[in-house]
Amino acid sequence: MIVEVALGLNLEQKQAVVAEVAKQVAGAQAIVLVENRGMAVAAMTQLRAKARASGVYFRVVKNTLVRRAVAETPFASLADKMVGPLAYGIGADPVAVAKVLNDFAKTNEKFVITGGSMPGQLLTAKEISALAALPSRDELIAKLLGTMQGPIVKFVRTLNEVPGRFVRTLAALRDAKQAAHNATSSDATSSDATLAATTEN
Repeated sequence: MIVEVALGLNLEQKQAVVAEVAKQVAGAQAIVLVENRGMAVAAMTQLRAKARASGVYFRVVKNTLVRRAVAETPFASLADKMVGPLAYGIGADPVAVAKVLNDFAKTNEKFVITGGSMPGQLLTAKEISALAALPSRDELIAKLLGTMQGPIVKFVRTLNEVPGRFVRTLAALRDAKQAAHNATSSDATSSDATLAATTEN
């Protein structure tokens, strides 16, 4: 579902928006932030249909209201990323949320993914793109029904764990690259210092 919200809301209307978004956040496994740089109405209508068909809640709303909705939730750290004119994709299937918005962004240059989050884990735009490349929950279930291999309970449990493991792996790789970069910089600094000391002697 996609909903566009006018900015001129009274207090009661703002409270209703916060409550509605908070309800979606309570059952969410992913939130994706999108910057809308003046897309045509026809394009937004097209996205509305895709979001609804995929079970993705999509809303154009003031950042201050969404910050209230995510406060004291596993998505609270996302509040610092809420800058500029944004729309929000929220859903219980992280892959579905990422896939719908990422696919749409590929053909609409004015629709730009800026980041997102899974519970307790911030995501970059690049990580959301990688998440979108995974099979969705529905696709995995369809494969199970087609083959009926392995215990269903175990499969469903694994299904729920896949996006989280994938994102944690991406984060670990990112941290490892940063650590390696820092170590290289540190070694270079030490070498320069040693060379300088030798020259002075």
